Formats: sequence, C-alpha cells, structure tokens
Amino acid sequence: MMEQKEDQLLLVDLYDNVTGYAFKSEAHRRPMLHRAFSVFLFRGEEMLLQQRAEEKYHSGGLWSNACCSHPRPGEKLEEAVRRRTMMEVGADCPMTEVFSFVYCHRFHEQLYEYEFDHVFVGEYDGPLRAEPTEVAQLRWVPIPQLEQELLTHPEQFSVWFLTAAPKVLALRREQGRNGEQTGKETD
Repeated sequence: MMEQKEDQLLLVDLYDNVTGYAFKSEAHRRPMLHRAFSVFLFRGEEMLLQQRAEEKYHSGGLWSNACCSHPRPGEKLEEAVRRRTMMEVGADCPMTEVFSFVYCHRFHEQLYEYEFDHVFVGEYDGPLRAEPTEVAQLRWVPIPQLEQELLTHPEQFSVWFLTAAPKVLALRREQGRNGEQTGKETD
C-alpha cells in the first residue's frame, strides 16, 4: 500500500538534533541533512536483501538492506522502523539500534541523499511480503556469499548499504565472539 501524500522529513544537525522540517522532494533536491534509518534482518547466518523497485526515484534495481526510510514529524524512531519494515517487507520483530552514521551522495545535480542514518538489526524467520512499489524482490543471502558479492560487485548495491553492511557484519561477528548484545531493543 503506497503512502498517498508526500512525507515531511526531520532536518537535523550533525548531532541528530531536529532543526526543522522539509518535504521529502525538497530535502533530496538540495543536500539537506535529515534523519533516516536502515533495517538489517538476519535469519541465522543469512541476511535479507531487497532489490529496490525499478521505479524508485533513485537506486532503482540495486540491492539493499531489508528496509530503509525516514520517521515522520512527531513519530518515534522505533515506531517508524516498525511501520516501514512491516509496510516494505511484511516483517515484524524486535530490532536493536546498533550505530548511526552520516553520509552524503550526489546522484545527479538535483538529487542528493544526505542522511543521519540510524542502523537497526533484528532476527526474523517468518513470512515475507514485498510491497511492489518499493521492492522488486527479496532474497536471503548467506553471509559468506554476501561478503563476496560486496567485494566483487559493489555496483549492484545501494551506496548506504555499501557503507553500513560491512560494519553491521563486523559487529555481528564481534558479538558472536563475545556473546554480547549491543544497543537497545525496540518492539
């Protein structure tokens, strides 16, 4: 189900403090730093990837993490993560924020991604349902295969995924060695 009206995004400073609001099209037309999130879902030793729908205004056809989007004004980040993950891939599970990062990418003269991206991780082994306006296809990928694909075919992945996925994988590997949980759980 496609959202009917254009969302407003939360503009933030370099420390993720809200400084104002802008419509999504304006925030992406000019490089305006705004709050975003990326969700990484695992099923044991596999990661869920989504191929972005070809019709997306940027990065169409590229592989990326399970879900990525923006919270709305007045919406808690954790609520937005749950809402969009359900909407894009039909998954609902506890998720933990593990880190955040800022990135800026210019797709062309009037299209930028300039995001303060909060990264969430969860374990999910249930049914999936791809929202066709957002997702072309879904696939579970064994971690060793994903690591190889990232090294040999980086052009097949979204720019934020190329930044975040290695850190997510490194944290997961470190937690596996230490038997630790990082961050706070949201459900």
